[in-house]
Amino acid sequence: MSALPFVLSILALLLTPGPTNTLLAIGAASAGFRRALPLVLAELSAYVLVVTPLATVAAGFLLAYPLAAALLKACSAAWILFLAIRLWLPQPENVGDVSVRHVFVTTLLNPKAIIIGLVIMPHGPLHEIAGHLALFAGLIVFASLSWLLFGAFALGRVQSAAPQAMRRIASVILAGFSVLLTSSLIA
Repeated sequence: MSALPFVLSILALLLTPGPTNTLLAIGAASAGFRRALPLVLAELSAYVLVVTPLATVAAGFLLAYPLAAALLKACSAAWILFLAIRLWLPQPENVGDVSVRHVFVTTLLNPKAIIIGLVIMPHGPLHEIAGHLALFAGLIVFASLSWLLFGAFALGRVQSAAPQAMRRIASVILAGFSVLLTSSLIA
């Protein structure tokens, strides 16, 4: 895949609302842009940890064993539902904040990573796909910062006016993603 279609495909996935992006926006809305910056590193690390082995080694395995891919989807759905419940419930001060761990695990289990690793990223030895991985990393940082800015500036006002309502809205969104993932397993 040439550079332009690769970039457009990656950005289309990374900028689309999803569980990780919801957490980034909520994290920046509640903590502010600067304090939420470590979330970018969490997302970047998790995507690279998933996509690199998929593109270099595991693509054939997951395609040959669809049950393994289904199990990964089920784990993703369960984790996202856990986060949705956690956001819904009232939390003592700062206990319910979005953490680096939340973003890292959510991104590890994000189906977008599987799509990128199996469909969009070229497959081959690491030295052959290193340029695409570097470009992918830059696109992750761009998309993450975009969601942090959205959360800090657009959602930050709502968060300061009605923090519980903001958490409940995010909870419903995450629960919806969990239901979509679960329904894709059944269909």
